Amino acid sequence: QLQLVESGGGLVQPGGSLRLSCAASGFTMDYYSIGWFRQAPGKEREGVSCISISGSSTNYLESVKGRFTISTDNAKNTVYLQMNSLKPEDTAVYYCARASYRFRPCGLLSPADFGSWGQGTQVTVSS
Repeated sequence: QLQLVESGGGLVQPGGSLRLSCAASGFTMDYYSIGWFRQAPGKEREGVSCISISGSSTNYLESVKGRFTISTDNAKNTVYLQMNSLKPEDTAVYYCARASYRFRPCGLLSPADFGSWGQGTQVTVSS
């Protein structure tokens, strides 16, 4: 059974760091792009970062470039999002998601291209 489970969220002060994990089961990450998305209250879900099949390429939302890093450990079937220099505007529920089709690249980080989602983990950046 396909499952994505996020962890690692929490409360952090501005300028701090968190590492989110997305543990996948029921499929092989080698064949799918995996994305991180976030949704703040009253806002639409937006793509934050994505890693394409077998880590061949990565995409980032412009506002997180240089601060966030996505990586994958295929042996553990886990994708990570290292978030540094966090800002209050990064506050949101963060979700990981699997692309709907095998061998598709990340594309434009549109939520519509990702068909399987985790339950989300809350990230709050506040002093």
